[in-house]
Amino acid sequence: MNAADLRAKSADELKEQLLELRKEAFNLRFQAASGQLENTARPRQVRRDIARIKTILGQRKDAAA
Repeated sequence: MNAADLRAKSADELKEQLLELRKEAFNLRFQAASGQLENTARPRQVRRDIARIKTILGQRKDAAA
């Protein structure tokens, strides 16, 4: 997912997606610990997507203030 797609979403949609990504990251950590993780690149992608969403939300907060 790229930043342009995320910027088109509302704050509520971003917060909902952030929650889903955090749940996915949690599950991926357990899969990695138990040796069941097949796509080893996915945790990195999820971490970066979380960072993108948090950055956009922060920028919107700063712009509103």
